[in-house]
Amino acid sequence: MSLQKFPDGFLWGAATAAYQIEGAWNEDGKGPSIWDTFVRKPHRILNNDTGDVTANHYHKMPEDVQMMKEMGLQSYRFSISWPRVMPNGKGAVNQKGLDFYDHLVDELLAANIIPNATLYHWDLPQASQDLGGWPNRDIADWFADYAQVMFDKLGDRVPMWATHNEPWVVAFTGYAIGDFAPGISDYSQAFQSVHNLLRAHGKAVQLYRKGNYKGEIGIVLDLQHSQPASDDEADVAASHRRYELTNGIFLEALFNGRYPEQLMDWIGPLAPDVQDGDMALINQPIDFLGMNYYMTFAVKFANRGGFLKFSQDFVSSGNWGKTDAGWGVNPAGLMASLTHLRDHFGNPKIFIMENGCAAIDDADENGYVIDNDRINYLRSHLLTAQEAIQEGVNLQGYYVWSLMDNFEWAHGLSKRFGLVRINYETGERTLKKSAGWYKEVINQNGVYE
Repeated sequence: MSLQKFPDGFLWGAATAAYQIEGAWNEDGKGPSIWDTFVRKPHRILNNDTGDVTANHYHKMPEDVQMMKEMGLQSYRFSISWPRVMPNGKGAVNQKGLDFYDHLVDELLAANIIPNATLYHWDLPQASQDLGGWPNRDIADWFADYAQVMFDKLGDRVPMWATHNEPWVVAFTGYAIGDFAPGISDYSQAFQSVHNLLRAHGKAVQLYRKGNYKGEIGIVLDLQHSQPASDDEADVAASHRRYELTNGIFLEALFNGRYPEQLMDWIGPLAPDVQDGDMALINQPIDFLGMNYYMTFAVKFANRGGFLKFSQDFVSSGNWGKTDAGWGVNPAGLMASLTHLRDHFGNPKIFIMENGCAAIDDADENGYVIDNDRINYLRSHLLTAQEAIQEGVNLQGYYVWSLMDNFEWAHGLSKRFGLVRINYETGERTLKKSAGWYKEVINQNGVYE
């Protein structure tokens, strides 16, 4: 075995999201989010699970920060709950909610852990959805007001900010497919949501620049890799349509100030309403691009494949099977995604903000889990990331998803992604084998082949 080293200063962390771990869904003045509403509708979530308690991080936060320190994390990526800070989505600020994140940042800094804050990870205030949600053009201003509150409170101490996490999921899984909150199935609303999410991003970036904060700001995209199922021209075209739908619609807007022309022509009347100045607003320079990578799809033309006329299947590379969530395992897709950013979008500064897998975690009587499948998954992707750096990709950090087991959206509490096991009955935390393995990776700034 040889140790594959990462560059000096490479940043190592782990990530979570507010709704998935915080609990305390209706405490200390927090308003309801669209997820608080959605999980209360019958048969939306597996086993009718909710995020009402989940890992109870809201009450266990200082303990969790000490756990991060024990694990050797250099940075912690968390999201801020918009309805915890602004219960009505706009207007009055909930001081107790704001104080929670203020305290979290202070705890992280005292533990010598770099805070990395995401403003929006899917938990829209229900009050904002009642006014139309992301399809409503006015939401960009509501989001900007919320962002300003957070910048004013934490901008002196948080050096890394992301506006949105995976806006594709927000727009399409929430407003087109309807699997996630708010559970709407309307592609016209989905494409308008894409546009307003990006406008909101642009407004927040402008405010950050205006405030002359000392940190950096970017956005986090879910960059799935699409590859044609064959060399057939129809499959190649179908794969490209899928790429434009999932990746290109965001990348082209952010970096080039336009939406993919072929996609816009294909969707016709479903295209978003773009007004003068919108694309320039979206095309703000960002300091980094956050990317989440989990999966690669083989795509083929399908004449009954919806309005985009394609079908897709998870594809694993080599002898990899699938994760406990049923997702393929394809480190080669990570390399393809990273080099695509290098070659087509100016080789931006990149942080992998999420990468990880659900595994079947069999805990012993002490709650300890020997999760070798997760370790092998992480090792393979880290080796690929290191190889991409050698190929000139400007990759500067890596965050495991997730720090701890949590509410995994429509899967409820049934899928475990964490380096730390959560006993949902007692709230007890237990570091898994993968947590110890990752600590060694951080200590040696490298991973063994």
